[in-house]
Amino acid sequence: MRLDMKQKILIIDDEQDLCEILQFNLTTAGYQVDTVNSGEEALKKDIKQYDLLLLDVMMPGMSGFELAAGLKLSESTANLPIIFLTALGDEQDKLHGFDLGADDYIAKPFSIREVLARVKAVLSRTSPAATNVQVLTYEGLTMDLTKMTVTVDGNPVQLTKTEYELLKLFLEHRGQVFSRQEVLDKVWPHDVVVTDRTVDVNITRMRKKIGRYSSCIVTRHGFGYLFVV
Repeated sequence: MRLDMKQKILIIDDEQDLCEILQFNLTTAGYQVDTVNSGEEALKKDIKQYDLLLLDVMMPGMSGFELAAGLKLSESTANLPIIFLTALGDEQDKLHGFDLGADDYIAKPFSIREVLARVKAVLSRTSPAATNVQVLTYEGLTMDLTKMTVTVDGNPVQLTKTEYELLKLFLEHRGQVFSRQEVLDKVWPHDVVVTDRTVDVNITRMRKKIGRYSSCIVTRHGFGYLFVV
């Protein structure tokens, strides 16, 4: 399950007016929406944080097809849903889009109602709940609860079972302070005798392994630990 309250959409289109119209309507519909005007600009963002891309095909420089092909080659973005928005509406272009892994293909001109309906349909069938994949994310930090894996900016991180459960606890309850005793009760088996020092050591080890996100796990002296954003 993603912990983001709103599903996040990135619009990639060189038509600024169209981006603004789509952003307004999708935001009104309850999504969190960002826009960029080129494939090159899109690659400067943390694309894997998004739940869906609305991607124009015909743009100066890198085309939408080229961007999509590159994203599908990366493990961190290979399963990212894509809807192509394009003036290329013939059958061959559509087939090429679907061959690249597109989830839908909307030919311009289109109605906003059509886009909203297509977006809702794609997100409904590709969301973690729909695919039975449970994922916790914060920016480039990702936990796949089905595969029991952790990645930092797309790179796998090897955690012990205890370190994994600690990170899961903090990611699931971002902003909530846990005392050492609460951490012990939630992470360690009740029939195991563990000291407060053991909690500190395991959290320190886990912090080192998650790289730049180590600063997100903060010690509140006298209270305990929490994950801050």
